[in-house]
Amino acid sequence: MAKKAGTKYIFVSGGVISGIGKGVATSSIALLMKSRGFSTTAVKADPYLNIDAGTLNPIEHGEVFVLDDGMECDQDLGNYERFLNQDLNASNYMTTGQIFKSIIDRERALGYEGKTVEFFQHPPEEIINRIEGCADRNKAEIVVFEIGGTVGEYQNLLYLEANRLFKLRYPDDVLHVHVTYLPTPSSIGEMKSKPAQMSILELASSGIVADFVLARSKEEIDQKRKEKIAIACGLQVEDILSAPDVDNIYKVPINLEGQKYSNMILKKLGLEPRSSDLKEWTNMVKKAEKPEQTVKIAMVGKYFSTGDFTLSDAYISVIESIKHAATFYNTKPGIDWIDSSQIERDGTEVLSKYDGIIVPGGFGSRGVEGIISAIRFARENKVPYFGLCFGMQLATVEFARNVAKLDKAHTTEIDSKTPHPVIDIMTDQEKLLVGREYGGTMRLGAFPCKIKEGTVAQRAYATGQIIERHRHRYEFNNEYRQTLEKAGLVISGTSLNGRLVEMIELPRHPFFIGTQFHPEFKSRPLKPHPLYNEFIKACLNNSTNTTGVVSDSNSKVIVEGTN
Repeated sequence: MAKKAGTKYIFVSGGVISGIGKGVATSSIALLMKSRGFSTTAVKADPYLNIDAGTLNPIEHGEVFVLDDGMECDQDLGNYERFLNQDLNASNYMTTGQIFKSIIDRERALGYEGKTVEFFQHPPEEIINRIEGCADRNKAEIVVFEIGGTVGEYQNLLYLEANRLFKLRYPDDVLHVHVTYLPTPSSIGEMKSKPAQMSILELASSGIVADFVLARSKEEIDQKRKEKIAIACGLQVEDILSAPDVDNIYKVPINLEGQKYSNMILKKLGLEPRSSDLKEWTNMVKKAEKPEQTVKIAMVGKYFSTGDFTLSDAYISVIESIKHAATFYNTKPGIDWIDSSQIERDGTEVLSKYDGIIVPGGFGSRGVEGIISAIRFARENKVPYFGLCFGMQLATVEFARNVAKLDKAHTTEIDSKTPHPVIDIMTDQEKLLVGREYGGTMRLGAFPCKIKEGTVAQRAYATGQIIERHRHRYEFNNEYRQTLEKAGLVISGTSLNGRLVEMIELPRHPFFIGTQFHPEFKSRPLKPHPLYNEFIKACLNNSTNTTGVVSDSNSKVIVEGTN
């Protein structure tokens, strides 16, 4: 008889195509389980050999999301946190690189006592141990585990094997959800189920029979195709759920719950629901569908000419944070991507039609002067400006050059020979960077910050101390602090000891704030981030599309875990 696991485990795999929405499906399932009264957490397993996502190109792979403990991970962790409205940690993320490194380190330390370390035996055991460790660390009654990639790929076989072994040990406590795709070829005009059937059968060849199939498609899947899939794959028709495209990912759990999905999952896991509470989530989605006004935002940066890659994935947390705050103000945000190289070529006239400007994080020298010109435009024309990490650093450079008159001021990331390095490398990291040891060399994770009284930042947060997440190597150079403050720059946030500058702002401006941290990592649809709220409020007050002045009192929403 198999040992009782206690915790319940839901594995999620994908088939047919990548980018099918496994992360949103995993997030939605986790939310539904939490809404039924169970402590729930989610885990992402990426099959690549990188130790973490920190050295991956965000334009190709998507945003690098950072957790409180400094783990650099896949963007799906951001969705998990946003849907669950709770902070995760390093145990919620694993890669094949981590798995192999742990095994090799243990073997070198004689942890296997001279036994042969087997490729298809020990990695699945390490995966299982990590999943159970995640459940313990997060005190989770239900763990939803997303397997990266698609079935049929060699690289995720170890995770499928771990799934199979888990099911053998705890047959009553493990189930599998397979997310697959039914295309509608334009030349045919009919939804086809054969690719979905083949992916389900491919999963079965790994020793796993899906308990549920989430059928992704452009339109609702009909009964006929559900029956085709059920017959071909040995499934019950009622276990195949329709998951059509939506215009707002936050509708996905509502769509699934409309098919009574949480009851179906709990029944198969032998659990009785303790509650049923999606009211706040449903109200948020309804509010987003009926905006009363619009606001136009220019996102200015140098990573916006990306060829075949999807731009939005590189800045998904920023985009979602804008949406969260816009929904709070019954507003529809219109976001345009402005390549800073275009500003270098054609000037700042392109920015004149926008209610606000954001410069997100980034690296490298291309288009930097265009960004600095955009910041100057926002400063001089009183356009609300929000600079995130790199956007804060370049705002410092712009102010130093054009207000403090420090000619050729720059960040040493771009110009190592600048006469005025107002932004410079952290001295603790210099040695590592010389040796090209880039992984883990940033200031990563959550750090406390004290806020100066009487600032816009303090008004937004409604408190004097916060905790925010960082991911950067370069810092505000304190040698120029007194000079820039004398010229009018306000240092509105610092580390608790006052040594590190965390926020800057300008007085007598509707909204001009730069943050060394990434506030978007803490924004949630049910708890928009205070700074994003304050930015959207300023944009609305600057807009010709709003119905009136937005009250300050509306912006005082505190992010869970921030204060």
